[in-house]
Amino acid sequence: MVLDFLATFLAQLQKPTLAFLIGGMVLAALGSRFEIPDAIYRFVVALLLLRIGLGAGIEIREAELAALAVPALVAAVLGVAIVLIGRFTLARMPGVRVEDGVATAGLFGAVSASTLAAGMVILDGEGVAFEGWVPALYPFMDIPALVTAIVLAQMHRRRKEGDGARVALWPIVVDSLRGAALSALLLGLAIGLLARPESVYESFYDPLFRGLLSILMLVMGMEAYSRLAEMRRVAHVYAAYAIAAPLVHGLLGFGLGWVAHVLTGFSPGGVVLLAVMAASSSDISGPPTLRAAIPTANPSTYVGSSTGIGTPVALLSIPLWLALAQTVFPA
Repeated sequence: MVLDFLATFLAQLQKPTLAFLIGGMVLAALGSRFEIPDAIYRFVVALLLLRIGLGAGIEIREAELAALAVPALVAAVLGVAIVLIGRFTLARMPGVRVEDGVATAGLFGAVSASTLAAGMVILDGEGVAFEGWVPALYPFMDIPALVTAIVLAQMHRRRKEGDGARVALWPIVVDSLRGAALSALLLGLAIGLLARPESVYESFYDPLFRGLLSILMLVMGMEAYSRLAEMRRVAHVYAAYAIAAPLVHGLLGFGLGWVAHVLTGFSPGGVVLLAVMAASSSDISGPPTLRAAIPTANPSTYVGSSTGIGTPVALLSIPLWLALAQTVFPA
């Protein structure tokens, strides 16, 4: 298992998401004067989030909404619960800044599309059936998790500025939803759900996606290196969280998926994929959203924990959820 983990970890280092992040850190370490103008960075983030929202909206529109209702509610509860767990565990550890802990919890509450795809392939290989609309559950977990992380970070900031005064929650939620990052994400979601944007999505947004994401990771890598000193004293805390969180979150997802199975007949395969989504951590939608909405958080903490450690652990945990389903749902 250790060798499998190391092999998966090394494979993650070779993938564009982490490779460009490390590349940016190397440039910063060498003192390079390379930089991406802030206006271009903001434009790239806007395009990325519009694309993510459009894709999610299209998937939801094509799903069976009646059957989707209870699992979607479960997914939303999972996303919020995972962030709250991180807020009251990781973010309270000695030496961990609240903004960094909340942002890390936000990524672990959000969903990795690549991990979800891997889970679907494994289930197909094992002949385990699941509902065709299960992939459409990811925005129901993803967006509530990111919104919760942003709201918690803003509440913390306002408490510090207000000397402990009581903070009204609703104005912060509204302010978070009006922020540039979530506005772009939700606009794309609404257009994908209510309109027919497939032509522009397939011809413009989708082909550019991976390239734009690499630029984002490069910028975040340079910023992460400049703030690496902040993490040295507490790196072991983030490593422990990134190893334990996918297993705890996956068990929580499996348990709530079982509740959905009892209530609605949600398939065992669907329960497994819900556990996979809960165990995963975002490598696409999360980083640009949190970078724009929580600029004081250190990218080396949340991206490093999520992509560097959390993703390999989540991938290796997929057989665990499958074995658990075979025990809980005997044929």
